[in-house]
Amino acid sequence: MASELKSVSFKNGNLNLAGELRFPPGFDANAQYAALIIVMPGSNVKEQIGAFYGERMAQRGFVTLAFDPSHQGQSDGEPRDLESPAARVEDIRCAVDFLTTLPYVGEHCIGVLGVCAGGGYAVNAAMTEHRIKAVGTVVAVNIGRAFRQAMPTPGAVANLLDAVGQQRTLEARGGEPRREKWIPDSLEETKALGITDPDTLEAVAYYRTPRSYSPNSTNRRLYRSDAQLLGFDAFHLVGELLTQPLQVIVGGRLGTTFSFDDGKRLWEQARNKKDFFVIEGAGHYEMYDVPQYVDQAVERLESFYQEYLSR
Repeated sequence: MASELKSVSFKNGNLNLAGELRFPPGFDANAQYAALIIVMPGSNVKEQIGAFYGERMAQRGFVTLAFDPSHQGQSDGEPRDLESPAARVEDIRCAVDFLTTLPYVGEHCIGVLGVCAGGGYAVNAAMTEHRIKAVGTVVAVNIGRAFRQAMPTPGAVANLLDAVGQQRTLEARGGEPRREKWIPDSLEETKALGITDPDTLEAVAYYRTPRSYSPNSTNRRLYRSDAQLLGFDAFHLVGELLTQPLQVIVGGRLGTTFSFDDGKRLWEQARNKKDFFVIEGAGHYEMYDVPQYVDQAVERLESFYQEYLSR
């Protein structure tokens, strides 16, 4: 039986963020529940991973909140398609604000669950947002590391920063905004480009086919975002500031997202680590929606949050 779903809106400054609350079976508005904020990858919207993990955790007894980031999906924000780490992290703080206004959410029972880049954003927010009492990640990616690592040739980063600056000047003078694709728009395009990397193929199969396609996910990133992403380190100061209990879940099949390595680095730096769980045979994108792997993650997460969000 599907959980009860409620569309909601909450504020980040002057922006309205579009979200979805899910409630456990037999929900009683006069009781209090632990709540989880589902933090999603770049380009992902609430109808995708937010719905998938949000539904499964609601079935396990949690109130869950998934939302479209500022500037994306059905949330407000101009320019559109901006992927700003600062905005993404502030979105999470504002989601905590919103949950604290709900009488059926325990004020001291709020956790985050971040997937892929959302795992990095969740960790980064939790370091300075102590109303978050427990942090779970699934195939967490430090998106800043990923963007820097994607440009290994000497001078590539500096050249990109120069190009972003030139584009911003052009736009300030009235030129058209530039947008880049996160991934190819179709499997046919991927084939035409000669791409054979299994992770890229799996990403396209997830995002750009009926498997999990959403019209609210544009698959476009405003070009100026890249400068902000290059200067971001999701795990900077983890060893000093991340004091909450931490659950790290990674896929056992290594690939070109390097989420296993990011998860291991996060684990090694953290002070209050509780569990590092490898799901054997799972690739990065299979941890998005393949039941045989996701079910293992959800079972582990349920035990973790029940222990640390019930105090």
